[in-house]
Amino acid sequence: MTKQKLIITGATGFTGIHACSYFQQAGYEVIGVSRQPSKIENNQVHFVSCDLTNKEELTDLIQRNRPDRVLHLAGQNHVPSSWSNPIASLETNTISTAYLLEAIRQQTPNCKVLVVGSALQFDANDITTLDHPYSLSKTLQVLVAQSWELLYEMNIVIAKPSNLIGPGKSNGVCSILARKVAEMELLGAEKVLTVNNLLAQRDFLDVRDAVSGYEILFKKGQSGSIHEMNSGLPRYLKEITSSLQAISSIDFTVESVEEKLEEKMSKLPSDLILENMPALIPFEKSIEDILNYQRDLLR
Repeated sequence: MTKQKLIITGATGFTGIHACSYFQQAGYEVIGVSRQPSKIENNQVHFVSCDLTNKEELTDLIQRNRPDRVLHLAGQNHVPSSWSNPIASLETNTISTAYLLEAIRQQTPNCKVLVVGSALQFDANDITTLDHPYSLSKTLQVLVAQSWELLYEMNIVIAKPSNLIGPGKSNGVCSILARKVAEMELLGAEKVLTVNNLLAQRDFLDVRDAVSGYEILFKKGQSGSIHEMNSGLPRYLKEITSSLQAISSIDFTVESVEEKLEEKMSKLPSDLILENMPALIPFEKSIEDILNYQRDLLR
């Protein structure tokens, strides 16, 4: 049986590394796309270099490989950077998506594409819900994907994951806090963990569950559909610090810059995800794996 050829953009990113490993083990022929693929060691995945903001380079990539499926993870996902350079966020998140979809339309129109948006998208019908340029770029990215699906009848599915956590190189709050705890344990750093607001709430989903969900969407997601990917259980940041205190080899104190109750409305994963996803990795297991990853980096 011929393997399905899958291109994964953003292959050297936090989610991309997990996705390359997962889909390779699931039997796909995986082509990992990144600006600097040489940094990754995985002999079973073919890594190629491509700047997705370069239309000609991207078109050549699709023409040469003609994938059956594309998982589009690449993008700029740092909110502060979007404030300092909003045009770069638009180019990286929005324009590159248009280039990618157009190249697929022209070279391999039967390819199924999964575009990964963001839980930080704003309501396009209410401009007052726009909080930062990153949100703008991701909202426009999804609108572009929806437009190509509608206008050109392409097979495009959209995922909107919440805050992804788990072992690996991440700038998310769980990884940042775990890194500080690992530094206390192994480097003798000051045994005080400072958090801006312990009462802030976030929905956390393990990246390994998200990647498993992406395969479900490839297999069963209908073209044009949008799928929320969440745990459905918003957690206070205090739960992160408490989990770290419970598993750390040392005692440390936690300080909060402010304690302002920040309620977040819970969202459930789409019905398709709920029906087909196995039991989610427990939050406490995710935190433990993150801390062990950070420990390993320092050893």
